[in-house]
Amino acid sequence: MSSFRATSLILLLAVTSLLGSDAALPFTASGIIAPPSRSTHTQEYFNELHRKRSTEQCRNTPLRSLSTTTRGSPAFLSPLVKAIGTTTITYMIADFFSNFLQHPTQKMDYGFFNRFIGREVDEKWWGTRTEHIVGVAGCLAITDHASQAIFENILKKPLCFANSPASFVAHTFFFIFAGVTMYVGADAAFNPNHEEGTRMDTFKKETYNTYVGTNTAWFEPYVPGVVAKVAGAGAAGGWLGSSLLPATLAYATVKGVGWNDWGNSGLTDHEIKLNSNEQED
Repeated sequence: MSSFRATSLILLLAVTSLLGSDAALPFTASGIIAPPSRSTHTQEYFNELHRKRSTEQCRNTPLRSLSTTTRGSPAFLSPLVKAIGTTTITYMIADFFSNFLQHPTQKMDYGFFNRFIGREVDEKWWGTRTEHIVGVAGCLAITDHASQAIFENILKKPLCFANSPASFVAHTFFFIFAGVTMYVGADAAFNPNHEEGTRMDTFKKETYNTYVGTNTAWFEPYVPGVVAKVAGAGAAGGWLGSSLLPATLAYATVKGVGWNDWGNSGLTDHEIKLNSNEQED
């Protein structure tokens, strides 16, 4: 199976999971863009309308926020689990696509799934891109929702980039750093490929890489605004423009800068073997 068919399969699963649900992250691109130029006597009216619209949009982004209607209610767990699951799927797809930005001509090691795309299987899970895709996405989804709840509790209002840009950027850094650190900690503790006695050193090294990479993700909340200016508010407000694209770009910079994971750099031993075999063929 070609990589294109593998990509199509993953997209099919993603669309099936997301169809009929609101998968947009709480980026409000319309809150970034200034209203069009108008006559002086109508400008204040439209500014006020724009502010109310941005506020309303912040309130209508439930997937990455814990709304007050769900807190403490008997059905609290179900919406939260659904929201975390949807966010996890989004991040998994973003991580997968970011590999094509970082390694456009290289073959990646997807562990168990290699058998479906005609690649040799070495490790089925540990140390593969599949472990990273699933593990990081799950951790990020948890810290994303937790961080939002913390910031909303402090701000006493829904967290939204249009109304609280500084807080939202701080939230972005915090949840990415916390989520990836959670993942590298679990990998350092449980990955059997790490030699005993080196796990703590591995964790410290990976945590530093996480910090370096996370500092590059400051731009993520601004991406929908750029999309809105280029392709219109409709494109910026959809799942692709407001959620998948920003996350994909952030994944690429965090991994690429934090771990120098570009091109032939950052490849695992098995990936080097996969790509050297391709050159020989």
